[in-house]
Amino acid sequence: MFMLTPAAAEQIIRAAQEQPDNPPLRVAAKFDDDGELVYGMGFDAEHGDDMAFQSEGVRILISPPSQSLLDGATLDFVEVHPGEYQFVFSHDQAPMPQSGSCGSGSSSAGGGGGCGGCGSRGGGCA
Repeated sequence: MFMLTPAAAEQIIRAAQEQPDNPPLRVAAKFDDDGELVYGMGFDAEHGDDMAFQSEGVRILISPPSQSLLDGATLDFVEVHPGEYQFVFSHDQAPMPQSGSCGSGSSSAGGGGGCGGCGSRGGGCA
């Protein structure tokens, strides 16, 4: 199951309150061309096939292609350098690419310090 830390939830709730209708957070993951697992997130509307649930008071949406990739992942909000905070995805046992691609399957830092950011390489919330 995908989880948020209390620190990440606090930042997401603050940002959601500035949006119309307090939207849910969509979280996504995919393998890039190098086989690295990249993560993305952003506020979005719910679609019929989304997995929807609450974590730390935040409504989370995950589309079917991302569900297995996000199983066991955690989103945190941490100080990466003195005075510099950002969202960071961690994964105890990140999945490996299915198509025979090479790659570490390692986790990546989330984009920027805002909730609208997507993965570390602009990995969109598809």
